[in-house]
Amino acid sequence: MAHQILVLNGPNLNLLGTREPTVYGSDTLADILAELQELAAARGAELRDVQSNVEGELINALHDARAWADGVVFNPGAFTHYSYALRDAISAVELPVVETHLSNVHAREAFRHTSVLSAVCLGVVAGFGRHSYAVALDALVRHLDAKA
Repeated sequence: MAHQILVLNGPNLNLLGTREPTVYGSDTLADILAELQELAAARGAELRDVQSNVEGELINALHDARAWADGVVFNPGAFTHYSYALRDAISAVELPVVETHLSNVHAREAFRHTSVLSAVCLGVVAGFGRHSYAVALDALVRHLDAKA
């Protein structure tokens, strides 16, 4: 059976390709998701994706994923640094979540060095641009395969 994976993207990621390309690259979110769909298919996984600039919609997507998903690749954007509500949602759904970032958050502004989500995530991938998603997906699928 194919692993069912939610790819969840937080605020401002809908602007990828035009938003600070020196930091986030020139690829759009659609470009990244298309590549991720191909990688998932090759690994026998199926993806659903959600992007929202609204914290509550991200929480609802996590809650909904309990009914169908085996795991989550999640780029929470700026919510990484202060959303205790997302942290609680990740804990509540009891799904493996890989926190994912395009940029190396530890090489940026000091406020980006702290994640309130990492402690309740399976792991963190950051700093590899669009490839961060591929690394996160691969790690999540390997984790799910090992549990099967």
